Amino acid sequence: MIKLFKRLLNFSGNYHKDIVMSVISSFIRSNFEIIPIMGILMLIRWLIMSTEGKKVIGMTDVWTVFLVMLASIVGRIIFSNISNKKRVLASFGMCQDKRLEIGELMKRVQMGYFNDNVLGEITATTTTTLGDIETIAVTIFDKVICAFVHGIVIALWILAYEWHIGVITIVGIILSMIVYVYLQKKSKILSPRRQKAQAGLVTAILEYIQGIAVVKAYNLGGISSEGVKNAIEESSNANIKLERVFSSLTAVYQLVFKIAASAILIVAPYLLIGGDITIEKCFILLIASFMIYAQMEIVGSVSSLTRVIESSLDRIDDLNNTPLMDEDGITIDLDNYDIELKNVYFSYDDRDVIKDMNIKIPQNTTTAIVGPSGSGKTTLCRLITRFWDVQKGEVIVGGHNVKEFTCESLLDNFSTVFQKVYLFEDTILNNIRFGKPDATIEEVKEAAKKACCHSFIEALPKGYHTYVGEGGSSLSGGEKQRISIARAILKNAPIVILDEATASVDPENEKGLQIAINELTKNKTIIMIAHRLCTVQQADQILVVNNGQVEQVGKHNELISEEGIYKRFISAREEAIGWQL
Repeated sequence: MIKLFKRLLNFSGNYHKDIVMSVISSFIRSNFEIIPIMGILMLIRWLIMSTEGKKVIGMTDVWTVFLVMLASIVGRIIFSNISNKKRVLASFGMCQDKRLEIGELMKRVQMGYFNDNVLGEITATTTTTLGDIETIAVTIFDKVICAFVHGIVIALWILAYEWHIGVITIVGIILSMIVYVYLQKKSKILSPRRQKAQAGLVTAILEYIQGIAVVKAYNLGGISSEGVKNAIEESSNANIKLERVFSSLTAVYQLVFKIAASAILIVAPYLLIGGDITIEKCFILLIASFMIYAQMEIVGSVSSLTRVIESSLDRIDDLNNTPLMDEDGITIDLDNYDIELKNVYFSYDDRDVIKDMNIKIPQNTTTAIVGPSGSGKTTLCRLITRFWDVQKGEVIVGGHNVKEFTCESLLDNFSTVFQKVYLFEDTILNNIRFGKPDATIEEVKEAAKKACCHSFIEALPKGYHTYVGEGGSSLSGGEKQRISIARAILKNAPIVILDEATASVDPENEKGLQIAINELTKNKTIIMIAHRLCTVQQADQILVVNNGQVEQVGKHNELISEEGIYKRFISAREEAIGWQL
């Protein structure tokens, strides 16, 4: 428990003082709950003295007892308020910071991480896992720590007050802690299953929702929902198993306290009859028997959650231990934007994609990459921007190996338009402004005009302030792509990568878009993957990629005049199914 509390303090970062203050305030509050015993003790003593004719109870005595009780109530209110404020501030503050840290971390890992770690796992970590820590972690530790400290303090006080009853009290605490340790061992076995089942449930639901169009198109609602059903059943079974085991063990845990309290109720009168204690002591001990274990009993009902917290912290640690691509990177300002690949090898698992590739892309030129599907064109661009790291060789940008940069300083030099465009669930204005967050509305409109999307945006009900659905679901493919191009134009980076940027553009807008791309070429290094002849024939160089290697390099007029893949494609375009220019 102490080790876990230290982990929580480490996790809390700048909020660890608030957690400590919350626990201290809670402990002080629990001590104010003992004060009524003092009032009861005084009252019993005065009543006994009154029956013996030694004292007459007056209004001063009544006010004294009243003030003692009032002090208890006021103390509990004040320190409960302090504890609650500190706990809430720490809980939500530390989880907010951790979510932001995870967001930053996701920008600095290889794209391969997202292949190995499904979206549901990451989503579950940032929502359910951090939600568990956010809502229950500090509260549970507050209850557990204060309950045991409170119980031990009272037990020691009783041991000094009447050792027979003190021994019974301490034995009860020791037995309860043995049961509690066993509870934690069982939790260590069952809680990870609950966490895994929860992540599986999130993954299954996300996959089902994201693929709902395919499900409907092929009328496979029953088959596709089977995975969701199984995930829900597994989550249900894991939670039921956890609760079933802990409900039984919690009953045993609480039974220990009931037996110990009952023993006090029996032994105290026995000691009174034997003349070992006074009637005053007997009354106090009988009353105390109902209060000694009150807080410790609550711990049993939340004991299973302490392991859930530990599993949650384990999960966050696993995420934090993800290797970053730029741990040793530095911020570099480039003097030129030449790009070079030297003896580069890259593979996905066991599948070789890039093999001993050597290319040079001079700054301020346009390079078109063509080749069949799966030849490594997109991978090549992602190695240049360091979405992945090469297994062998070097990728050089501006005379520096990309591994020397921080991810941020490297990507500051690139504007990228992906083949699969993703728009955020926000306004069109903010989606374009994503390329330059401080851009004015005039700058955004100018970029949109160059990307040939200003007209259709203005025609929308709210123009640039129109919200698009998640991923841009309310727009067509061509509209999304043009907005993505506008975003890249607005960023105005010295290197522009166009991954089939004109693939979804209709003929009506292709000419205008081509003009915009030609404008981008001025004083910029352009790398484009394209499938239309008009897009690549003006390029300064064309790289023909096949099976992970560059088989031809040259301009359109040069390549069309020599035997090879490029000429065969141009001559028999209709027959070259699956090839892309």
